[in-house]
Amino acid sequence: MSSAASHVHPQPLAIRGGTVIDPVAGREFAADIAIENGTIRAIGALPPQFAAARTIDARGLLVAPGLVDLAARLREPGYEYKATLESELAAAVAGGVTSLACPPDTDPALDEPGLVEMLKYRARTLALSRVFPIGALTVALAGERITEMAELTEAGCVAFSQADHPVTDTRVLLRTMQYAASYDYAVWLRPQEPHLARGGVAHSGEVATRLGLPGIPVCAETIAIDMLLALARVTGARLHLCRLSSAAGIEQVRAARASGLPVTCDVAIHHVHLCDVDIGYFDSHSHLVPPLRSGRDRDALRSALADGTIDAVCSDHTPVDEDAKQRPFGESEAGATGLELLLPLTLKWAAGMNLPRWQAISRITCDPARVLGLPVGRIELGAAADLCIFDPLEDWVIRPQTLASQGKNTPFSGLPMLGRTQYTLVGGDLVFSRRD
Repeated sequence: MSSAASHVHPQPLAIRGGTVIDPVAGREFAADIAIENGTIRAIGALPPQFAAARTIDARGLLVAPGLVDLAARLREPGYEYKATLESELAAAVAGGVTSLACPPDTDPALDEPGLVEMLKYRARTLALSRVFPIGALTVALAGERITEMAELTEAGCVAFSQADHPVTDTRVLLRTMQYAASYDYAVWLRPQEPHLARGGVAHSGEVATRLGLPGIPVCAETIAIDMLLALARVTGARLHLCRLSSAAGIEQVRAARASGLPVTCDVAIHHVHLCDVDIGYFDSHSHLVPPLRSGRDRDALRSALADGTIDAVCSDHTPVDEDAKQRPFGESEAGATGLELLLPLTLKWAAGMNLPRWQAISRITCDPARVLGLPVGRIELGAAADLCIFDPLEDWVIRPQTLASQGKNTPFSGLPMLGRTQYTLVGGDLVFSRRD
């Protein structure tokens, strides 16, 4: 299952002097870690007979589980001019991301087992992050015919989605969810009513009106959420709502959970920090999907992520080529790079909310792993040694040209950050080091 499967028993490794963050137990403690045969052999004192081939000096550093990202577009196959698997997986490990789910909106879409197997094979060969493909819910994401979900699951898909392509035929959506429910497959959908959103590029509000930009109303999200929750109730499908953007949408999720519906949801890291005012004077780097909403919506997202209503925060990593970003706002391609910024931006959110660090780390490790249903994102004996070792006090400034991702498109350019990945391990292999 792991894209690090090509690793052949890496050499024993010791991590000394670090502070371990255990997001599952909700604590931080000083401990050394022994890694052998790709798994964690000891946490605390190193075993007497343990002989490390390499030792990482982690004094002053935090040792966290490798980050788990629920949405990272790797752009292969089909969009290699925007980014390649190699460039984006290098960006992932530079950001401490050791497991990532990639949406199916490639070209062709991930609707056939052969495509999924090829993607898994390419990722395994690169031996960087673990890649978990999300399969297409309908053939070519056209919203008409259901894909062979059983075959796609066998090939390695962990859930099914339409990415940003709507299913306009509600009967087709009902059938896909019935099919998914019968096999207990998870359905990941971004709630947006396509007719209400048609042609829109920004949040319907004062900013869009002042700039003369066509808007997408909040009700485009809430109406879609209502329908998806109703279909989940009827079918029993496991529903995950992707990229919530509004306070009203969060309230719907709270009410659904209170009524016993096991729905999960996530938010993109950009929406936790930014709102429609950040569009400024037509800054196309703030052209995102869903659109940045009001300050009130942003604050509601921040709080819902803190109280656990929102299960996880993801990078929603979408590398875009410079030509497509430098157009006028309404014609520019939506999306922002995010793999290397997920950790510092999540730490920034937690600091602003006065939350403990372990809680920040849980939203990008064990919590998204729970959504995926995968045994990643935790530090425990016998677990795969997927680790992100970071300096919580490193001051740095986001400079797009220094990012490993081929996508340099970020609304956070020039922003000072606190906290940065120093070492990344996948399956006990040191796949990234900033200090060597």
